[in-house]
Amino acid sequence: MAKRKSKKQNNNKISKNIGNFLILGSIILFILLFYPLISVYLFPPKVQSIESLPNNYISVPKIHAQAPLNFNVDPFNETEYQEVLKKGVAHAKNTSLPGEKGSMFIFAHSSGNPIEISNYNTIFLKLGELQKNDEIQIKKDNKIYTYKVTEKKVVWPSEVEYLEQEKDQLILQTCWPIGTSLKRLLIFAIPEK
Repeated sequence: MAKRKSKKQNNNKISKNIGNFLILGSIILFILLFYPLISVYLFPPKVQSIESLPNNYISVPKIHAQAPLNFNVDPFNETEYQEVLKKGVAHAKNTSLPGEKGSMFIFAHSSGNPIEISNYNTIFLKLGELQKNDEIQIKKDNKIYTYKVTEKKVVWPSEVEYLEQEKDQLILQTCWPIGTSLKRLLIFAIPEK
């Protein structure tokens, strides 16, 4: 009888330890998965003056987003743009450059694979918080270009007619809702004169 009771107590201890291990493992997994999101909201990076940043940079002060800007990236070559997005944001090839007439298209991640955590896989996480007249700055060839937000839209990935508009504008794009690639969030901005 005492042997049976001891075996039952051992089984209870093992079950309790497995339960504690599973709870601890779940907490660690949760933290790893949501670390980029948590860090952006709880510990936003310090916004530096765009003048002090290296050449070819984008700065969106309201959402604490600053990143290297990589020009002439093919938006239809996933291998190419995924590699570039690990190092910053991407300017779409065959769209206008800062200071030129026409639409300039820039895209980046709002979330990413937690295993590949980088400084830039959540750079556009808070893009949806931008409102009319918020400022976006681009530094290229040591010249600073400032844009003011005019509107934002959520569209399907197939809705590309916005890129074909003959307007002097900047379009920022990221996947929406955060953590999915279902739709695209577009932020439209015009050059400040």
